[in-house]
Parts: sequence; C-alpha cells; structure tokens
Amino acid sequence: MDISRFNALDSASATAILRPCADIDRWVEALLAARPMASVDELLKVADNSANPFTETEIDAALAHHPRIGERAAGASTEASLSRGEQANLTLDEQTSADLLAENRAYEDRFSRVFLIRAAGRSSEEILAELRRRLANDPADELAEAGEQLRAIALLRLAAAFNAVPAR
Repeated sequence: MDISRFNALDSASATAILRPCADIDRWVEALLAARPMASVDELLKVADNSANPFTETEIDAALAHHPRIGERAAGASTEASLSRGEQANLTLDEQTSADLLAENRAYEDRFSRVFLIRAAGRSSEEILAELRRRLANDPADELAEAGEQLRAIALLRLAAAFNAVPAR
C-alpha cells in the first residue's frame, strides 16, 4: 500500500486496512483523522502515539479477537490470517503445546484475559518463558505489558500493510 493511495481511500476502505492491525475504535479513528499523511513513517508515528497507552477496556476488546498463543487462529478473517502468520515459526512439540496450554489457563485465571505477546521473531521457548515471567506480575504491571504487546503487534501489522519496518 502506498501512503498517497491510503490517504485517498474512503473511510470504510481505510478502516478495513487499519482494523485488522488493532480492532480499537479510538485508534482507528485517530489514524483516519490524521490523514493526509506525508509518509508511512508519519503514519507509524501517529499509530504509535495513538496507542500509547491503550486503555484496559480497549485492550480487553481487542483481545477478544486474539487466539491463545500456540493455538491456530480459526477463520478466514484478516486478523486470523495475520495471527497464523505471526505464530507460523513456533515449534510446538507435544510438551511445549501442553506447557503453553497449562500456562495460558493459569494466566487467564489470574488476569481474566488471554495472554498476548508479539510472537513474530520469538521462539516457543522465549514465549513460554515470558508467559511464566508475566504470571508473576501484579495486575497493573501486566495490563501495561499487555498494552505494550498489543501496540507492538499493531505497529508490526500496520508496517507490513505498507511494506515498511516500524522504527522501534
């Protein structure tokens, strides 16, 4: 996608590009309102600033669309396709799958939301270690980490939609 083409899209078409990155109305609306933008770098900067921070309500709403880490996202939606791609490089042997399932359940019991982590570029072992580490967080710290991970995922997805690399 070219930034000038994005700037020229009607609101519904532009929203269709943004929403799979982060299904958060306020964030999508902020990016739409910032058009026209001079560059993809400007778009990514606006996206980053608009996501800092996501509120607890926004995080919980967005996480309703995310599968558990280690589980294959179902469906043909753009979000499901992106999730499958982000988790494609995970090595999930029987033991790792069982460990992720158990730790995911413990996380959900503790924090009442799915565990979210930017999976792209991380190994199964790294993700499992982060899941275990974050289980020790207090709720406020974990909310902040979940929001930061959601922001990182949104920026990676947005950059990919524009064939760019986020500057983080």
